[in-house]
Amino acid sequence: MEILIISGLSGAGKSRAAICLEDGGYYIVDNLPAEMMVKFAEFCEAAGGRYDRLAFVYDVRAGEPFQRLTEAVDEIRAKGLRCRLLFLEADTKTIINRYKETRRSHPLCGDGCSIEDAVARERAMLEPVRSRADLVLDTSTFSTAKLRSTLLTMLGGGAGALHVTVLSFGFKNGLPPEADLVWDVRFLPNPYYVPELKGKTGLDEPVRDYVMNAGVTEEFWAKLTPVVDFLLPQYRQEGRTELVVAVGCTGGRHRSV
Repeated sequence: MEILIISGLSGAGKSRAAICLEDGGYYIVDNLPAEMMVKFAEFCEAAGGRYDRLAFVYDVRAGEPFQRLTEAVDEIRAKGLRCRLLFLEADTKTIINRYKETRRSHPLCGDGCSIEDAVARERAMLEPVRSRADLVLDTSTFSTAKLRSTLLTMLGGGAGALHVTVLSFGFKNGLPPEADLVWDVRFLPNPYYVPELKGKTGLDEPVRDYVMNAGVTEEFWAKLTPVVDFLLPQYRQEGRTELVVAVGCTGGRHRSV
């Protein structure tokens, strides 16, 4: 069983990190008091593999001394469980900008202090936790995709799987809004103008043979394949989990199918 505790500065990306890890197979528990973490870890261990990857998110919202977090880490490890502490941070300017973008209040601004002062106070409060962290990650320059790929790589999960959906469409109906890549194949031979193929679709073997055996199709396929072979690992490394490839012709019934 693997246990990860995510802590760090408010605005450094703990919530986004939790979402990324959930996509990577972790069971996420947010804002649980440190003492309850130990009990929950024991429960998950007794569940017999149902929760083999568990992640807690812990920050100032817990409203307790951070010493309790480090004590909980020691107690979990004393039980023979693998437990790592991940600390997320970012520079003060980045955190201020993130709060401005979301129009949320920093949790330590309740007494009327500025966000800059609140970040400085929280940084000092969390220094004992940071010093005990197994992994420290500065997210100042990270996009969500970069955060995801970095986390999964750091934690031994690779960059994650990429699910590719290929769909066909007709340009006369407009571009599919979910498409990430669009291939326009209207230059390929059109079976619609062959009388014996006009009433068929690209799912019919005679139509498929007519299009795929054409010289221009073979050349297009030979050029397209290495491009796709190159792009898919790049998207996967970027942290994508979904990619939609749309193949379009005039009507969507013949060549693109």
